[in-house]
Amino acid sequence: MASEPMSVSDYRTTVRTLLGAQPSSTRELAHCRGLVLAEEVIAPVSLPPFDNSAMDGYAVRAVDVADANQDNPVELPVTTDIPAGRTEVPPLLPGTAHRIMTGAPLPPGADTVVQVELTDGGIERVRIDGSAPVGKHLRRTGEDVIAGSKILEPGTVLGPAQLGLAAAVGLRDLPVHRPPRVLVLSTGSELVAPGEPLLPGQIYESNSVMLASALREVGCEVRELRFVPDDVSAFHATLAPELDSVDLLVTSGGVSAGAFEVVKDALSGQGVEFTKVAVQPGGPQGCGRYQGVPVVTLPGNPVSALVSVELFLRPAVLGSLGHRSVHRRQVRARLTSALTSPGGKEQYRRGLYRPRLGEVSGEVGPSGGPGSHLLASFAAANCLIAIDKETTELAEGAEVDVLLLD
Repeated sequence: MASEPMSVSDYRTTVRTLLGAQPSSTRELAHCRGLVLAEEVIAPVSLPPFDNSAMDGYAVRAVDVADANQDNPVELPVTTDIPAGRTEVPPLLPGTAHRIMTGAPLPPGADTVVQVELTDGGIERVRIDGSAPVGKHLRRTGEDVIAGSKILEPGTVLGPAQLGLAAAVGLRDLPVHRPPRVLVLSTGSELVAPGEPLLPGQIYESNSVMLASALREVGCEVRELRFVPDDVSAFHATLAPELDSVDLLVTSGGVSAGAFEVVKDALSGQGVEFTKVAVQPGGPQGCGRYQGVPVVTLPGNPVSALVSVELFLRPAVLGSLGHRSVHRRQVRARLTSALTSPGGKEQYRRGLYRPRLGEVSGEVGPSGGPGSHLLASFAAANCLIAIDKETTELAEGAEVDVLLLD
C-alpha cells in the first residue's frame, strides 16, 4: 500500500534541513553586493571622524558675528584656507575667520560656520551679512556612528547603502555567507538545444535555463549540465567528475513512477529519497545526499519544476544564506472568476494579481489552466494563487492567498 503524500510544509522543512547553513567567508566590498552578512560589524572609527563643515563658508566664533546683518555687517580678516582633506589646521584666533570648504575639519577655536551666501566671498577680508549661532552648519564627531558601536546586524542583505557605510568606517571586506555552488542537471534523451532542428519526438530543453536563472536570482553560483541521456551508467559517469566542486545538485525530470526515470533509477538507494508531496503541480519530489552532496530532484514538466523551486528550493537556499525573510510576500485577494481544485492537495495556480488602491485586498484571476506543461501562462503571471487541500471549489469573489512573484 502506497504511503501518504508528504505535506507541503513537511517537505519544505526536509529540503531546508538538507541544505543547512552556508559557511562564511571574507570578501572585499566590491564582491559583496547582494550577499548576506554572517557576523555583526563594529565600527572601528566614528562617523564623521572629526568635527567638520557642512557648508562652504567661513569658520568663525559665534560671538564675533552675533550682531551681523545686512544693515550692520561684520568684517573679519581671513587668516587661512581650509580645504577638505587638510590634515594640519591652525587654530582660529578671536576676531578672525578661516575660509572653509564642505567636509573640511573645523579649526580649534571655531564654533560655527557662516555659509558663503551670507558673505561677499572675500579672500583676505570677508564681509559677513548674517549671524550664525553656535553649532550652525557643523557635522559633529560621531553624529552618525560612534566608534565601537554595532553598525550592521547578521542577516543583513548587503546593498549600496550598507556597503557604503562599511567603506565609510574604513572596512575593506566583510564576513558573508558564501554563495552556494549549484550544478543544474537536465535529463532526457528527447531534449535538444534551442536553435537546433527538431526531429519527431524531440523537444527543446528549457528547464536548465529556467532553473539556473531562478537560482541565480537568490544568490547561487550556477553551472548547467544539459542533455544527460536516460541511461543510468551515463548518468553516473557524467556526474562523477562534477561532485567535488558543488554544494548542491539540482536535477529536473526522471523522478516519476514510469519507466526510464533515470534520476530515480540512478539515485534510489544512494542516499536520495523519492516521495510524493500533496501539491499540484509538482507532486513527484526527491532529496537527500549523493556521495555527500545535497541533492534536490525536481519534476520534469517546466511548470512543476518552477513551482517546486518557489515552494521548496527558494526558501531553503535563502535560509542557508542567512536571509531573515525567505518567503514570497503573501496578500489576500478576491477572485475574478471561479476556480476548482483537486481535494487532498494544495494547488498553486498561476495568476494575475491587480492591487486595488485604498484596499488591503486586490483582485486576482487565473493565468491559463492548471496543466503543468503550460509554461506560457507562467510567463504571463505575476503571482501564484494558493488553494488549500480541503478546498475543491472557489466562487467568483472568494478571498484567496496570493504569493507575489515580483
